[in-house]
Parts: sequence; C-alpha cells; structure tokens
Amino acid sequence: QVQLVESGGGLVQAGGSLRLSCAASGGTFSGYAMGWFRQVPGGEREFVAAISWGARDTYYADSVKGRFTISRDNAKNTVYLQMNSLKAEDTAIYRCATARSASAAVNGELEVSGQGTLVTVSS
Repeated sequence: QVQLVESGGGLVQAGGSLRLSCAASGGTFSGYAMGWFRQVPGGEREFVAAISWGARDTYYADSVKGRFTISRDNAKNTVYLQMNSLKAEDTAIYRCATARSASAAVNGELEVSGQGTLVTVSS
C-alpha cells in the first residue's frame, strides 16, 4: 500500500510563504486524485485543496483560494501545496491524502493519508 510523507512545514511570519510536499513511497499514487487537508488541535479536519490525477481539475477551499496552489509531479510521485500570503489562521497540521477523484477528496472521501506536517504562522 502506498505511504504518504509530508514535508515543508515550519514557522513563518504572516504574509510569508511555504511550500509543502507530499511524497509517495512503497508504491505509487498512479491514477489517484490527491488532496490537502488541515486540522488544528481539538478541531475538525478542513479541506484545503484537491487535484485530479492528470492535474486538469483543481479545487480550493474559499479560505485559501487565490493564496494557495496545488500541483503534482506524477513522475516524482509528489504533490505540492504552495502557500502564499499566509495568515495566522492558516496555522494547523497539514496532511495529504489519496482519493478516487478530486471531487471525492473535496467531500472528504479519502483513502490513504500521511502523518502531516505542522505549519505555524506568527502574527
């Protein structure tokens, strides 16, 4: 079964940028759509962005639209989340996950998820 490992999190000042990566190991995410989600301690999981297998379709939460960009490199089995103009409310653990389609990812119908990477935005 594919395993997902996120990286790229850290501490950044408000207005700054980070680029998260999600690499598949032990297999491939060939054919899978991918999604990014975030969660604060004690809070519910929140959809952030999703991308179809061929990258033709992308979806974003309203809260990140225009600031975040999801992309993927299928040759490298990696999906990215470029986060710009970060705000304090973006602070969370960010996880990537596979899904059968981008719309399924939007609906939270996930298959495999990673352990997450912490993003902290200081105001």
